[in-house]
Amino acid sequence: MKARRKFRESKSHAVAWAALIVVVALGFMGYRAFSGLFSVYNSWIGDLPELNTEAFSFAEESYVYAADSETLLAKFQLEKRDPVDLKDVSSYVVKGTVDVEDVRFYEHDGVDIQGIGRAVVNNFLGGNLEGASTITQQLVRNTALSSEANDITLERKAREAELALEMEKLYSKDEILNMYLNAINYGDGCYGIEAAAKNYFQTSAKDLTLSQAAALIGIPQSPTAYNPKENLAACKERRNQVLERMLAAGDITQEQYDQTVAEELVLNPAPDEPLQGIYAYPYFTSFVRDSLMQSDNIYGCTYADLFEGGLKIYTTLDVDMQNAAEQACTDQYARMDPGLDAALVAMDPTNGYVKAMVGGNDFYNDQWNIAAQGGRPTGSAFKAFTLAAALEQGISPLTYLDCTNPVTLANGQTVNNFGNANYGIRTLKDATAVSSNTGYYRLTERIGVDKLIEMAHRLGISAELPEYPIITLGTENVTPLEMAEAYSTFASGGMHHDYVIITRIEDKDGKVLYECDTTGDRAISEEIAGAVTDVLRGVFELPYATAYGSGPSNGQVVAGKTGTGVDYRDHVLAGYCPTLTCVAWIGNRDYSSTSSWITANSLWHDFMSRALEGEKTVDFPKVAEPTYSTQLEWGMASSPNSTQSTSTPDPSMVNGYVSGSMTEDQLRQQYSDYTMQIGYQYSSTVPQGSVISQSLDSATGAIIVVVSQGPDPNAAAATGAAGTAGATGSNAGGGGT
Repeated sequence: MKARRKFRESKSHAVAWAALIVVVALGFMGYRAFSGLFSVYNSWIGDLPELNTEAFSFAEESYVYAADSETLLAKFQLEKRDPVDLKDVSSYVVKGTVDVEDVRFYEHDGVDIQGIGRAVVNNFLGGNLEGASTITQQLVRNTALSSEANDITLERKAREAELALEMEKLYSKDEILNMYLNAINYGDGCYGIEAAAKNYFQTSAKDLTLSQAAALIGIPQSPTAYNPKENLAACKERRNQVLERMLAAGDITQEQYDQTVAEELVLNPAPDEPLQGIYAYPYFTSFVRDSLMQSDNIYGCTYADLFEGGLKIYTTLDVDMQNAAEQACTDQYARMDPGLDAALVAMDPTNGYVKAMVGGNDFYNDQWNIAAQGGRPTGSAFKAFTLAAALEQGISPLTYLDCTNPVTLANGQTVNNFGNANYGIRTLKDATAVSSNTGYYRLTERIGVDKLIEMAHRLGISAELPEYPIITLGTENVTPLEMAEAYSTFASGGMHHDYVIITRIEDKDGKVLYECDTTGDRAISEEIAGAVTDVLRGVFELPYATAYGSGPSNGQVVAGKTGTGVDYRDHVLAGYCPTLTCVAWIGNRDYSSTSSWITANSLWHDFMSRALEGEKTVDFPKVAEPTYSTQLEWGMASSPNSTQSTSTPDPSMVNGYVSGSMTEDQLRQQYSDYTMQIGYQYSSTVPQGSVISQSLDSATGAIIVVVSQGPDPNAAAATGAAGTAGATGSNAGGGGT
């Protein structure tokens, strides 16, 4: 008996021990499992982002304004957003959003366990598909965890839940709901209830009707499927589901429900945004945008700042002047061959402000901005920089230049005047007025092309320029914008101002991030600037000059220079008065030739006349004359030998002279009864003492004579440069006005 009892007790103890072991083992396994899960969970949430204000700082569009701070030029945005305070949102939206997305929103702490259970049961039983994420979780997913929003994993859900719990500790329920309504995707590129209200109904979130509000509340479940612009019927059906939820929650009456369900869903969609967000003057406005997007821009602006930062950007564009420029170009198109294009830049020389810019005929057909991109040959408009360099070296505007045609280079190529005209011996001022290529080429050789390049860069030309004399004829690519900046230096009395297109940038809170500096730097003296202006006035004022009669209609005194590119591809007029600089260009975008008779004079005249209409005329300031040398180092006297007579020869007596066929003494004897002006020039082809050329000055009746001094003793150094230049621009005489 005892043996059996002992056996039973032994067996009972064994079962107990076995049970204990199982319990302990299971507990240990549970502990290990829990520890493992806890460790995994901690690894998932170990690098959660901070829930600071930046995490919920929604992208906002940036606005670009004209100089009047009112005219909207552009709105740059990645998404349609327009944040709004909760107090400015319809109560239908506020209550309906909670009813549909998170009916226990005001009861849970960020994660709704009860709601998860309800959604699981509902979805299992085949009810309308419900999500288990709270409004707080959805907000976190669309903001702080937006980069992970498409990850369908337990890890993402755990991170989302952890941040939602944390967020509920930092913000009130209304603050969270407000952020949600400003962040959620309402389809058609709209983020936030205000942007959606404006986009679909052209109203504010505050003024949405019950039908409109319910329609918008339903969209976030599937922004594409319920986009009313694309799927109106589906959006209406979803609206009715929203209304059912609102009725069930007691936020609308049965009467409101019945009446609204019976309504048609009527859209009033906002007009489509303009291409690239540009509302007006696309060549200028796109240039502003591109300048802000450059990696090395001076504004401290990034791509994200421009398209998400809510900036306010104020520009220099003068709407009246821009309209004048647009109209002048329109008129120019009407009077020239189809296919030709026009461009124009207007600038305030006192501060560098770009007041108007036209970069072509049709931005939406060709967005290449001729006014500011790439550059084109400027033709003889570039000679102004040679003029400034020569004056600075002490060469008087009354110095006589050999403007005979052609210049024969060491390699046999030639540089010609426009139309192969033989201008004879002319003063520098007259050579500028008639735009003598040969005179300026010879001048550039003598002053040194390095001096021309240095002057051009000092005045505002940023393009790299080769060290060949031919560049004086404007063979290199320079933008009208650069030319306007350089010519403005003359207009401002020698002060150089970088061009300015943006005056101020503010962030979304009104803090000034950038303000332009218009101090400027002295590039040339007032005396040199005044002397350049005096010479360039002749281009408009002398009857035989290339822009004679092209001044503004109000009689404003102006100065400037015309230019024609090689083979008549480009036509330029760069000119200025004390208050405004304008560079006008016409030609073909594809660099093909145009007619030889085309000029940009009428375009320049039309714009300046409109821009200055009603303005009082302003004189150029009077400044002292620079100190000039009395003679050029290469032997052409600034006051040539002359004989005086009251007789005027018949042009047929002078024309047709063969170079080298007569000595100076013979010519003096032949023309002893006439006025002569005799200058001297080195020549490697005409013997010393023989006459190189003769021509008749139609303005004075004088015979202009150039006599050879024999070979230039310094010709060895100059020959190489001239030969190289000729190889670069053998057809330079094709334009040059």
